[in-house]
Amino acid sequence: MRTISKLGLVAAVLMTCSSNIVQAAALVQVSLWDKGASMEMPTGLTYAAPGLDSTKATMGIKISRGAVKAGKVTFKLKNDSKDTIHEMIVIFLADAKKPLPYIDAENRVDEDKAGDEGEVSELDPGKSGSLTVDLKPGRYLLICNVPGHYAAGMWTEFTVNP
Repeated sequence: MRTISKLGLVAAVLMTCSSNIVQAAALVQVSLWDKGASMEMPTGLTYAAPGLDSTKATMGIKISRGAVKAGKVTFKLKNDSKDTIHEMIVIFLADAKKPLPYIDAENRVDEDKAGDEGEVSELDPGKSGSLTVDLKPGRYLLICNVPGHYAAGMWTEFTVNP
């Protein structure tokens, strides 16, 4: 009888503990790439731009998966460029039909107005970094906001499901 009640106690403790275990963050591998610093950077390849032709992009962001469940998400980045610094910023799209607020004079997105959820700042060529953020359901953009890079097509869409 004592063995049975001890086993019951152990089972109850294990069940209680397992319900308090924090789920591991979803992992997204990210490659920040470009065709080289000698390539001309096009402009006008921003998100939601009319007549967008992303095939003209000379740089971009490649992700291992385009969607995850809401909660903690870890982005593991690698700057695969041989000669250009890149970064990655996570931006929540409040309205997926609108372009991001842009500062023309600085040739970059206004991060404060855009809804910056976190970032991995400038990574030298060949370097890696990571970012873990708690994301709610919705649509996001991952962008490089080094001047000129976002307008040259260095962004990708990302979805967080409920």
